[in-house]
Amino acid sequence: MTPTAERESIVSHAAEFQPRRFLINGHLQTIMGNYLPRSNDLPAPEAQLVEVSPATDTQIASQVLCHCHWQPEEVRSSRPTAIIVHGLEGSSNSQYVVGNSNKLWRAGCNIIRMNMRNCGGTEALSPTLYHSGLSNDVLAVMNFFVARHDLQSISLIGYSMGGNLVLKLAGELGAAAPHELHSVIGVSPALDLGPSADALHRPHNRVYEMKFLHALLRRYRRKVMLFPHLYDLKLARGIRSLRELDDRITAVYSGFTGADDYYYRAAAARVIDRIAVPTLILHALDDPFVRITDESCSKLEANPNIRLITTHHGGHCAFLAQPDADTGYDGYWAEHTLLRFLLANA
Repeated sequence: MTPTAERESIVSHAAEFQPRRFLINGHLQTIMGNYLPRSNDLPAPEAQLVEVSPATDTQIASQVLCHCHWQPEEVRSSRPTAIIVHGLEGSSNSQYVVGNSNKLWRAGCNIIRMNMRNCGGTEALSPTLYHSGLSNDVLAVMNFFVARHDLQSISLIGYSMGGNLVLKLAGELGAAAPHELHSVIGVSPALDLGPSADALHRPHNRVYEMKFLHALLRRYRRKVMLFPHLYDLKLARGIRSLRELDDRITAVYSGFTGADDYYYRAAAARVIDRIAVPTLILHALDDPFVRITDESCSKLEANPNIRLITTHHGGHCAFLAQPDADTGYDGYWAEHTLLRFLLANA
């Protein structure tokens, strides 16, 4: 499909979300969103390491790995470029990252699939841990590729934890955002970190929390092996909740006084009122564990640069609608919705 035909197809799909048959429940949406088969027609990516934090006298520099898909060189700089940031314990190969990348590619965009620090098998590339406050890493990636390829139109797309990162960066930049940054998009963004961490610990969400905890503790043990002079394995003993991990590990090694300090300082909610670029936020009211407080909703709705779309159903990072084989619509409503927004602001 040509980029023009792809754009016409995108516009034809319904803007209002209706959940896929038999997948009305938020838990079912969330779970099935991770397991439904996806097609992938992307060309082989170009791998690029980007330094996001310089070396010091005692530590090596921190780098992140990006997987890039570039349009032909003669049109590359003028085409919209999407930097996609995954969620907690995801990577550049997460199914929603790949799904968005395919649609963006067919619409004629450049794609940069960014791994956060330590993700995608890159633990050895950074002496630090990763956390929800590292919005400057996204800025470093954006600045690196703008300078290298003279890119003229950037969109930041973040899912869940990645959504917090891109929204936090947009708020921190405020009116000083570079002219190349044309839009910011958050899908199920964890912009209120404390309430979301507490919701994750509720009994009906413990299966999600334990999945995250198992992966995070495994990654922490890997960091201890790689940097034994920096990390203490004993700190990981007996941790039973995400808040406890953030209090005993994330905060200790990332400059916060505790989990509450981390959740406050790293949350995009603190700066969303300053966002000055076109921004789209998609949030399902039946998201099992990401919470957006009434106060944050008021700030989002009061900011004329932000379009907040809340749906009754959709789960976490899923938004699975009924596919339509006749039109080629695959039912991934959030991906089509954000692509329309990106193209409208390119």
